[in-house]
Amino acid sequence: MADGGQMPLGLPPVAPPRAVAGVDEAGRGPLAGPVVVAAVVLGPGRTPVNGLADSKQLCARRREELYERIIARAVAWNVVSVEVEEIDRINIYHATMEGMRRAIQGVLHACELARVDGNALPRGLPCPAEAWVGGDGRDRAIMAASILAKVTRDRLMVDMHEAWPQYGFASHKGYSCPAHLAALAEHGPCPQHRRSFAPVREALAALSA
Repeated sequence: MADGGQMPLGLPPVAPPRAVAGVDEAGRGPLAGPVVVAAVVLGPGRTPVNGLADSKQLCARRREELYERIIARAVAWNVVSVEVEEIDRINIYHATMEGMRRAIQGVLHACELARVDGNALPRGLPCPAEAWVGGDGRDRAIMAASILAKVTRDRLMVDMHEAWPQYGFASHKGYSCPAHLAALAEHGPCPQHRRSFAPVREALAALSA
């Protein structure tokens, strides 16, 4: 440092780290149930939750453990569900983008930047944002968001199983698999099936024929 405590000329001041909201979704691909989006703001410095990873790389028990730690230690968090009726009305892509916008709005008081997993950003975000391809394996706030979204949606699908046990939602969480497709063919769609998805439309048409 120069004499008198002055910063040497030509060196810009170091900007403090920006408060970042990590954003991720769960349930974009299933045939039934909502798409769930989470936003998480972690404090500056050392991450207050050890063991964060992409939720798809963690077992269900580990995700549940991390879920409790994240909501206890995050600076801010918000989880949003976009229901089947809205998915069918505006399509799954736009429903996911809308869920991201709502999730970010809920942590806006605590963040300066949103970092979204994927290659696209919603329109009309209330703060600057970045799209990170593979962000759930690169950014710890996005990892935390992926865990909150996945655990929340899995819990919703288990509850849904209680109302419609014939579809097996508790096991496959609404994703397309042989058992789910067979149940659709036998029973037809329930109110939580996404009629904008081709396998659900086809099952409905087959029953009506």
